[in-house]
Amino acid sequence: MSNILLSNPINAIPMMNRVRQIHFVGIGGTGMCGIAEILAHEGYCITGSDIIYNSTIRHLFELGVKVFIGHKYSNINNANVVVVSSAIHPNNPEILAAKQARIPVIKRAEMLSELMRFRYGIAISGTHGKTTTTTMIANIYTAAGLDPTFINGGIVKSAGVYARLGYSRYLIVEADESDNSFLYLHPMVEVITNIDTDHIHEYQGNFEYLKKAFIDFLHNLPFYGYAIVCIDDPVICEILPKINRKIITYGFNENANLHIFNYHQHIEKSSFTILRPNQTKLQVTLNAPGCHNALNATAAIAVATEEGISDKIILKTMLDFQGTHRRFENLGHYSLNKINGQPGEILLIDDYGHHPAELHATIATIRTGWPDRRLIMVFQPHRYTRIKELYYDFVDVLSNVDILLILHVYSAGESPILGADSQSLCHAIREFGKINPTFISNTQILSGALSRFLRNNDLLLIQGAGTIGEVVRRLIVKND
Repeated sequence: MSNILLSNPINAIPMMNRVRQIHFVGIGGTGMCGIAEILAHEGYCITGSDIIYNSTIRHLFELGVKVFIGHKYSNINNANVVVVSSAIHPNNPEILAAKQARIPVIKRAEMLSELMRFRYGIAISGTHGKTTTTTMIANIYTAAGLDPTFINGGIVKSAGVYARLGYSRYLIVEADESDNSFLYLHPMVEVITNIDTDHIHEYQGNFEYLKKAFIDFLHNLPFYGYAIVCIDDPVICEILPKINRKIITYGFNENANLHIFNYHQHIEKSSFTILRPNQTKLQVTLNAPGCHNALNATAAIAVATEEGISDKIILKTMLDFQGTHRRFENLGHYSLNKINGQPGEILLIDDYGHHPAELHATIATIRTGWPDRRLIMVFQPHRYTRIKELYYDFVDVLSNVDILLILHVYSAGESPILGADSQSLCHAIREFGKINPTFISNTQILSGALSRFLRNNDLLLIQGAGTIGEVVRRLIVKND
């Protein structure tokens, strides 16, 4: 391990000495709050705005960040730069005020690239699994005593935060491909978990443009950097011949440099073997279920192995893995009597997945680990554009649960699209003929619906990337 990476502390961005105050529009977003937290710890004056007060905003308040609830021109007073989330409309009053005052307005990935500029960057991207993989890599590096900085798209449960400032030069980040802005980043190491159809509207409706973005991202590596990629993914295999950088592959595919085999799920844990390029075998026990998590873990193990971290530390970290907030998070058993007066209990699992492929992986994992339980899903679709682009994929995968309750779409700032809403989705699933979903018109009637459907030994799955997690948690805690 190179000593220079541990002996040169980073406290602030060297060339940003003229910047004192940084304002974040949409500071409560999963991609924004972590960057804001790191910059606050580095000594910058951080302000921000968002439309709702939640646990993330409360945490930022506790750090001394001034957060305005609601957007208005005066919120940017004294800011030297304004950072915007991709969910923020260009006509937002704070953006307009900043432009009028000639204050630079930049995307969040551009600020992330400045944090990475003088660090050893490890960037994890891909349509699915990047948050969990980022958590795993951060956990391994922390356990190895390498004191990394990390910025994640979910709360790292072992640390209780989205982001943490370390004092080595290692920076581990989740790189979001949703709006092409990950091309601002120039890391030393990249992980690509998979490339799937999502956010296509941001790429002019053309999947080829999305693939081209990943090719360009891989070429942002220096010639002495390297990428860890999953060759179980057909799109990654398709673009590999176009990549002129060192590539290390992983997957269940026998041709992978790190070949996964002998996978078994043991309810909430999994075990598998990795055959590495030197023909040594690594027997892994992971404190998380699902083939998809075995892939995430192997990507993290590939990075750690390449960086010289010992197998002992790697294996201990996998065994002790606490997971990421709302990524297949087991919230435990709850008394059914407190919910609807019946005897017995239910098991509650909360999951952030909002793409058909993610729903498929979650459902498959539950069917394997808890085959005797009825699966009751409360689903909140995320973005009208995603429903439109993947409509029939949603119909197919959502038909594989036993009871389905669908809430209104969480728009994430989008305007409604005719035929791409929750009512239309319910109708199509009903026509598909396997189950009869229930549309929940507002969260106030959700408690009554759950009381009506839940029975002893059911597994209740909270599914979606919007507000659904907090809504159902409040209901369950209130009743328990």
